[in-house]
Amino acid sequence: MDHPVVPLLENRFLKVFDLQYAPGRHYYVATRRAAANMVAAQDEASWADLLPDAVSVCLILHEQNRPDRMVLNREYRYPLGHTVISVPAGLIDAGDRCGSREQALLTAASREIYEETGLTLTESDRIRVLNPCLFSSPGMTDESNAMVRVDLFGHAEEELTQAHAESTERFEGFSLVTREEARDLLFRGNISVYTWIGLSAFIHDL
Repeated sequence: MDHPVVPLLENRFLKVFDLQYAPGRHYYVATRRAAANMVAAQDEASWADLLPDAVSVCLILHEQNRPDRMVLNREYRYPLGHTVISVPAGLIDAGDRCGSREQALLTAASREIYEETGLTLTESDRIRVLNPCLFSSPGMTDESNAMVRVDLFGHAEEELTQAHAESTERFEGFSLVTREEARDLLFRGNISVYTWIGLSAFIHDL
């Protein structure tokens, strides 16, 4: 960047910077990244292969003699002050950053699935990246998520547990929805954009 970056708030999880893009002109950006690693500071090569902050998972349970169902968490979200349905998701940890960008995303997704559902993926399950880097609100923040799809085979609803959640996470059980129920949720509102994308991927079998 060819303009000064002034820190206004910095802690472990959130930072706010003033991007002084012209004399007397300011743009305020919320980010999870250090100033040198902000998306706005990336060159073209780094931008093309950007590793996002987090991963969100479209998690689909296939069981014999039952319709396919998508696994959703009921989670209390502090910024909203309410419990909402959400896809399994979380930040990409330092230990996930191994190998290629795709491998890092798949590693993070597998870990988040275990932490938020108790399930360990096996060779019979299918996992793939739907989109490696999405921005939800680029007018305010450079926060980004990858979308990953996981198809579960040989697992049962009774195996699901939220006992491995981190201490700040407040879960209140699961909602397992069929495609018909997922279509209804698309139009109810009050869900995150990544949950909306996950529901759409399930409905349209993306």
